[in-house]
Amino acid sequence: MSLCVYKDSQFARFFGNPATKASPIPKISYALFALRDSMTIFASFNLPPLLSPHIPRFTEALEKEVNRANVAQFLAPAGIQIFSTPVHLLGLDFYNRSGRLGFAERFARIKRDWAVSAFARMGRIVPAFGFGGVVNTGVRRWGMEVVHEKAD
Repeated sequence: MSLCVYKDSQFARFFGNPATKASPIPKISYALFALRDSMTIFASFNLPPLLSPHIPRFTEALEKEVNRANVAQFLAPAGIQIFSTPVHLLGLDFYNRSGRLGFAERFARIKRDWAVSAFARMGRIVPAFGFGGVVNTGVRRWGMEVVHEKAD
């Protein structure tokens, strides 16, 4: 996570406001990037097992617990982006507009950029934590079965 936060700080500097390229990344931006990543990690690893029992069994495919767990594994990381994207945008805003701005000014910019940014972040997160999480769970389940067979 530390490397990801560092990478994002460098992306902020590289792609951000040309007037602020020489200025240091504010500590609040680092903290907000870490909070954003913590939210995504929490949603990717902790929420799916909590959500899967509550996914309705309205189709035959969702009758199996494994399939509902897979749906939860895709929904949780994508869904948390609705909440973590404003945190991400606020971190960028503190760097790009480093002056003393009021909450209303910062909120207006975040509100303007939120929807498109959230969908872009979902497109980035779903392959890694959705698909990756489903594959990881399957491989782990298979590995545990092999270990238990060898132990018996």
